[in-house]
Amino acid sequence: MQQETVKQTSSFKIASKLQDYKLLIKFNLSFMVVFSAVISYLLAPRVTAYDLTAILILFAGGMLVTGSANAINQIVEKDTDAMMKRTASRPVASGRMSVEEATAFAVISGLGGTLLLWHFNFLTAALAAVSLFIYAFIYTPLKKISAISVLVGAVPGALPCLIGWAAGNDDLSAGGWILFGIQFFWQFPHFWAIAWIAHKDYSKAGFKLLPSGEGQTKYSAIQAIIYSLLLLPVGVLPYFYGMSGIVSLGIVLLANLFMVWQCLRLYREMTVQAARRVMFSSYIYLPVVLLALLIDKVKV
Repeated sequence: MQQETVKQTSSFKIASKLQDYKLLIKFNLSFMVVFSAVISYLLAPRVTAYDLTAILILFAGGMLVTGSANAINQIVEKDTDAMMKRTASRPVASGRMSVEEATAFAVISGLGGTLLLWHFNFLTAALAAVSLFIYAFIYTPLKKISAISVLVGAVPGALPCLIGWAAGNDDLSAGGWILFGIQFFWQFPHFWAIAWIAHKDYSKAGFKLLPSGEGQTKYSAIQAIIYSLLLLPVGVLPYFYGMSGIVSLGIVLLANLFMVWQCLRLYREMTVQAARRVMFSSYIYLPVVLLALLIDKVKV
């Protein structure tokens, strides 16, 4: 009986530790980031067949590098995370994981992920290292200084597309930059919607994320509309560049117009519920558009 209790306790500790690491790397966010890298890799013209080994290496390397960046983010922001309801339960902020343990994980995963990505070429590994550095050491501290942090953060947020493209095509040709542009402009309405929803929490922690200094204002909503509109011409470039066909063009237009509509509703209603609809429309947009481009890929 006592032995069984010890086994159950050990199993619970292991499960709790795994859950803490899942929170440390922000698994859902990391998965979305790596998903865009894998799709970009598969969209590269030189990738003509699905190489499962290469996909798994890209996925693993991407998850490790992204996880490292997110771990550093939580180390730096542990005190402010503890002040906010939505982040207080994070492992470092709550004290369940020491700074030393999180730092060791960040170093090992960052180096390990970069070396894994070197399997493709030096360019892929270098882009991953640059992305990690900008996110962890420029964007993270800038969040408390200026709303321009969202612009800075959008760069490492979009670099996974270039990382995937470089892994597949061994270059930074126009197709990779088009995918970078789609993910770059997509981030503004997406993150401003999140910042709108969590405005009180963010303000309490001293984060400046909405474009208006006053926070939830018409100006912030207008900026979300502008960037959702800027996404429109960038989103159709894969068709005109010959990367994908007419079917994906229609899907891209519908997904983009739906997001623009939700941003317009935010401007009219000025509510958290409207911001939540913008956030959900952005969550729908990215996977739908990327998968549509892949399924409708023009073979060269």
